[in-house]
Amino acid sequence: MIPSSFTYKRAGSAEEACDLAAEYGEDAKYLAGGHSLLPLMKLRLAAPEVIIDLGGLRDLSYITDQGAHIAIGALTRHHDVEHSDLLAREVPLLAHAAGQVGDPQIRHRGTIGGSVAHGDAASDLPASLLALDATFVVRGTSGTRTVPATEFFRGIFETALEPGELLTEIQVPKPAAPGAWSFQKFTKRAIDWAIVGVAVQGNAVALVNMGSTPLRAAAVENALASGASIADAAALAAEGTSAGSDIHASKAYREHLARVLVRRALEEAAARS
Repeated sequence: MIPSSFTYKRAGSAEEACDLAAEYGEDAKYLAGGHSLLPLMKLRLAAPEVIIDLGGLRDLSYITDQGAHIAIGALTRHHDVEHSDLLAREVPLLAHAAGQVGDPQIRHRGTIGGSVAHGDAASDLPASLLALDATFVVRGTSGTRTVPATEFFRGIFETALEPGELLTEIQVPKPAAPGAWSFQKFTKRAIDWAIVGVAVQGNAVALVNMGSTPLRAAAVENALASGASIADAAALAAEGTSAGSDIHASKAYREHLARVLVRRALEEAAARS
């Protein structure tokens, strides 16, 4: 389908992007890689009157070592996250998860910031960043603020971003045991959204597509902290979740998958540590 007409604006800086968003208000949408917004526009599920193109903001594409954490610019492509030597060494979970996003075409165009800002519970990277206790740096016309990943995802495609705010950076703490990680997901085809997925870093466990947002598996984490075995902890994977039923899987099947994948992920992480 053909999207409705819109006005195109190309931002030359993060400051200009925020000013344009403030000027046009709810009628404007940011465009990064386009893999979230453009399909919605083609189906007329989204009809912004103004598109603010962020593609020219080269200063928001980087991966740098900041000592205690790795800083990743929001416009860094999935491909660059996947192939970063720094991330492979310090945060291999994130590098690996980025390599599981879609297909090579998507990974060369899609951005980590776009995936996070879209707030899709079925996405791989938001749950991975949740397991890594990442922090998101957000910029608006009133200045810059930081939001922990645990507070960023609010509901279905809803995040802590206020109207006109722009996600500019993702800060990922260096795990104490970077090798103790695993990423598991179950899909119908390799390039599909996960029916259920799991990201594990140490004893931190996050779930993909088990609710309206990416979730921390609190019951599993608490059980592990109390000395439970991996099998006993994984059996609690569906507690506190709100998995849905659709044409791909029933609620009960997703809950079963969560228990199976959490156990596999914890076992793999333990074997790597």
